[in-house]
Amino acid sequence: MSEILPFLQIVVSALLVAVILMQQGGAAMGSAFGQGEGFHTEKRGAEKTLFISTIGLAVAFVGLALLNLFL
Repeated sequence: MSEILPFLQIVVSALLVAVILMQQGGAAMGSAFGQGEGFHTEKRGAEKTLFISTIGLAVAFVGLALLNLFL
């Protein structure tokens, strides 16, 4: 099993990077630098799916890293 963990961690990390890059930055980046008073909108559809999958992949990545560390 310990031979599979590094491969799984690489796959999960590549998927995590891809999902993060697919998310829209838009107004959030502008507000980070003090520009614009954007309005809050609720995530819907594909944006919500990407957000939830980002959280799931991040948790999976940390879990695999801990498993790799202790095994």
